[in-house]
Amino acid sequence: MDPISRQAILDRIRKATAGGAPDVAGSYAGLERSYVRSGKLGADDRIALMIERLREYDAEVVETAPDSLAEAIQEQLAASGRRRFVAPEGLPAEWLAEGFEWKIDHGLSTAEVEQAEGVVTNSFCGIADSGTIVLHHSAAEGRRIISLLPDWHLCVLRASQVVETLPEYFARCSEAPVLATYISGPSATADIEMTRIKGVHGPRFLHVVVERDEPR
Repeated sequence: MDPISRQAILDRIRKATAGGAPDVAGSYAGLERSYVRSGKLGADDRIALMIERLREYDAEVVETAPDSLAEAIQEQLAASGRRRFVAPEGLPAEWLAEGFEWKIDHGLSTAEVEQAEGVVTNSFCGIADSGTIVLHHSAAEGRRIISLLPDWHLCVLRASQVVETLPEYFARCSEAPVLATYISGPSATADIEMTRIKGVHGPRFLHVVVERDEPR
């Protein structure tokens, strides 16, 4: 670009912005928000919708009471036929069932994570409307890599964490998460000749234990 053209462009920018920068924050706050911002379902119907959506996505779902959560996790692990699992460093100790080989993620290498047959994590939230589980990768949810590389993922979702709509999820975020992973069923794609293939971007198998920690 020759100097004359460049100067002409800069002159136009200065002229267009002569009044100063617009009040972006004020303009955003003044936007009309007529979309649905909260759900209308009761607790039982909200959980039922979440489970229905998950099963539509081909995820396995079981419900359990808080006092039998560890037992439900152990049953799912045993039924999987797998023995080697990776777990976040902040996962509750009682969830690490006996009889299995556990690799606790204190900075495991990619190769070490790949050797695991499955992973067990906690979760931050569930969105019933879309059947989406959200991980914010806290100490009990683990690094993103351990929820993507193993072929089998067991995720614990508390009923009290389930909201009906996406805006309700954002309302639960006191601040924007540094990193979030949104899981809507096992990893699958139909990009190639419309043939559904599982496991392309993450685990082929998703199992969810819903802990009914709310009064029913």
